[in-house]
Amino acid sequence: MLKAVLVDSNAVSRGLLNTVLTDAGWEVVAQTHTSAQGYALVLKHKPHFICVAREQVEDGAQIVEQLRAQAPKTLIFMVSGQLDADTVREAVARGVHGFIVKPFKADAVLKTIRNTVMAVVRKGQT
Repeated sequence: MLKAVLVDSNAVSRGLLNTVLTDAGWEVVAQTHTSAQGYALVLKHKPHFICVAREQVEDGAQIVEQLRAQAPKTLIFMVSGQLDADTVREAVARGVHGFIVKPFKADAVLKTIRNTVMAVVRKGQT
């Protein structure tokens, strides 16, 4: 079972994403509204992936860089209602593995996570 941490200042978004993931059989081990708390929760729970809102990625707290240094196996998904090419390029360069677009569509969220996990596993086997 995949474990996740959710970081989003919007409680409704966290709740919706929590429902999508738990309905798929995955375990949401923790949720928070700040990048600093999200970082601490990743270190504590050691999830397979973290879904973090774009605002927390770009808030200056350097959560992506901290996670890359301290939890390099944790996959990072940036969640946003708006993604453009420059944002995606910058996020990938910082270490983001995938993108989840709001409003959430359960099948798209699950497919994005599964495909990213499989790509990382395949990459590790080559």
